[in-house]
Amino acid sequence: MATPILEMRNITKTFPGVKALDDVSFRVAQGEIHCLVGENGAGKSTLMKVLSGVWPYGSYEGDILFAGEVQKFKGIADSERVGIAIIYQELALFPELTVYENIFLGHEIKKGALVDWNETIKQADRMLKKVKLNVNPAAKIKDLGVGKQQLIEIAKALSKDVKLLILDEPTAALNEDDSENLLHLIRDLRDNGVTCIMISHKLKEVIAIADTVTVLRDGQTVVTLDAHKGEVSEPVLIKHMVGREIENIYPKREHKLSEEVVLEVRNWSAHSQKLGRDVLKDINFTLRKGEIVGFAGLMGSGRTELALSLFGNSIGFQLKGDLYINGQKQQFKQPEDAIKAGLAYVTEDRKAKGLILIQDVKQNITLANLKEIAKRGVVDNQAEAQVANQYRVSLNIKTPTIEQKVGNLSGGNQQKVSLGKWLFVKPNVLILDEPTRGIDVGAKFEIYTLMNGLVEQGMSIIMISSELPEVLGMSDRVYVVASGQITGELPIEEATQEKIMQLATI
Repeated sequence: MATPILEMRNITKTFPGVKALDDVSFRVAQGEIHCLVGENGAGKSTLMKVLSGVWPYGSYEGDILFAGEVQKFKGIADSERVGIAIIYQELALFPELTVYENIFLGHEIKKGALVDWNETIKQADRMLKKVKLNVNPAAKIKDLGVGKQQLIEIAKALSKDVKLLILDEPTAALNEDDSENLLHLIRDLRDNGVTCIMISHKLKEVIAIADTVTVLRDGQTVVTLDAHKGEVSEPVLIKHMVGREIENIYPKREHKLSEEVVLEVRNWSAHSQKLGRDVLKDINFTLRKGEIVGFAGLMGSGRTELALSLFGNSIGFQLKGDLYINGQKQQFKQPEDAIKAGLAYVTEDRKAKGLILIQDVKQNITLANLKEIAKRGVVDNQAEAQVANQYRVSLNIKTPTIEQKVGNLSGGNQQKVSLGKWLFVKPNVLILDEPTRGIDVGAKFEIYTLMNGLVEQGMSIIMISSELPEVLGMSDRVYVVASGQITGELPIEEATQEKIMQLATI
């Protein structure tokens, strides 16, 4: 291995009831892209929080050496001073502030006691050029897309003279083009002397970009692989991550199509007063009993808007068209009406809209169906615990206790709690919006297996996904959405990534 810029020796970090890191050692060479992979809960983010000072010296065991010197970071400011910067999956930008204000927030350029705004704008523009982003430094963050915001986070890190850049799931919320641009930028940064650590669940991206890959499992270092020696491949990574081989991440299911239509949408349109335009136009589709229908399309195509408009129209669109469930015409005024009719919707944004992170597992699982466990309007704590434990076991939710706060769980386990919450309402139709976003390959396999089990029991699933292999691997039929319209329907036997992309870009 080349000269290490970073060594983490025998790091152990314990939280109440769980050892998150157990004697982990981790080395990163100067000027490389080092990917850190593992299942949700393996300890990747915890290890990086130890490195960046979020978990300060004294709260863990072991040593950190950076540039050959032992470090005792008391906070993020200490790690930034030596040239370490971390960018989290949830971007830490202020939407109402400008680009230049965000880039230099906390380390403002001053002339005397005052901020030198002219120099700030000049230097912000220089940082934007470094990340190849052509935006006005005076633009507000709220007016920019997620891909551009991600680049601004990197520009912010570069403005601090970063030597080691840590990126936690940097492409999780990006479309394919933005993801490819970001990966290209990371390569450029490496070639210009910036060492990068990237955490990612997207194994194809890891294989495409990594010089070295370290796998964590259950809080321990499993293996470090050299990509330049041909040691890195998807089967090898999966085997080390989950401790077993998974030959087909999409579990086999016989495609037996029923003739019974459980949901039908006719001439469905939605107008957004906020945007001043139609976000959905003349949508027509059907969903049969016991099938998975995939909805594919680019970001902004209208897939999530379609789901929300069907599930009680919580956004408040002006709707036209007809919705039938089991042949009965329905008109939902709120999500509660949709739930009563047998619909459930698992949101793409589990942290902001799907779960209450400060509440525990049992409270989140029962939240959408409290009447089921209430006596005379009061929640029966024993019944609530019984239900929560049932789903903890059936969904394999890894938590020391159902009293654990959901915010302390890994992404994959949070997603399972979100699924449990909506399965508890006992729906006939389940809408899954990006069901495996930001979770590892092992948790994905578990969710896919669960989906197959549900449809075999007679449930029907609408799956919205930006991952085309997932759409092709799990769907019985595929609808493609572009600019608020369905541009094509493909039986799974005829569906390919090329055909879907052609229909998605009409």
